[in-house]
Amino acid sequence: MSVLEIKDLHVSIEEKEILKGVNLTMKTGEIHAIMGPNGTGKSTLSAAIMGNPNYTVTKGEILLDGEDVLEMEVDERARAGLFLAVQYPSEIPGITNAEFMRAAMNAKRAEDDKISVMDFLDKLDDKMALLDMPEEMAERYLNEGFSGGEKKRNEILQLLMLEPTFAILDEIDSGLDIDALQVVSKGINEMRGDNFGSLIITHYQRLLNYIVPDVVHIMMDGRVVMTGNADLAKRLEEEGYKGISEELGIDYEENEE
Repeated sequence: MSVLEIKDLHVSIEEKEILKGVNLTMKTGEIHAIMGPNGTGKSTLSAAIMGNPNYTVTKGEILLDGEDVLEMEVDERARAGLFLAVQYPSEIPGITNAEFMRAAMNAKRAEDDKISVMDFLDKLDDKMALLDMPEEMAERYLNEGFSGGEKKRNEILQLLMLEPTFAILDEIDSGLDIDALQVVSKGINEMRGDNFGSLIITHYQRLLNYIVPDVVHIMMDGRVVMTGNADLAKRLEEEGYKGISEELGIDYEENEE
């Protein structure tokens, strides 16, 4: 079992404090969901975990099996088993999907243990079929000209190919129609098991109808203010953030993240 621990995490961007003491522990075998108003720091948390240089950690710890993640470079975090699916994946012309994924897989392996072309292609074909992705997408340039739904499926394809220990999925459901949402959810559920954990950032209960979380966290004003099981997300759907904030005696103002 692996453990990702976030302890009293404070993060600023351009001297403005966004995270104000986040505490969260996640183990493999668990799916966690984070919900909260815009501007409360959900995406900031994902960026800090993966080491986005635009965000400055001013206090606190991020530990992966006791190792200090904050001392790792971004590529070291990926090799250690962390994965981030972002809201708006970048387009990279000149590099095909297949080339990118094989290079990423080999970057995690020893020099004398690179994946063979045939083994890579067999796995790629299998995972693309699972996600109902046409074969030609493997030879298209990475995300170039992809629709929003294609980009999100491609992020999940990378997840399935790389098999990280922990995946942070930042609004992976954003902009998806119901068919694409079902396919993306199918891919994430395929990864569920004792050797995988995921932190899913979402605004909507509809995603959690397909990926039932073990733990739900509500963030407000840069902190986790409430934690519960899947029923907490359903309650939030009924009461809204206003109801939760009034119960906790928290004033919040919804802003853009």
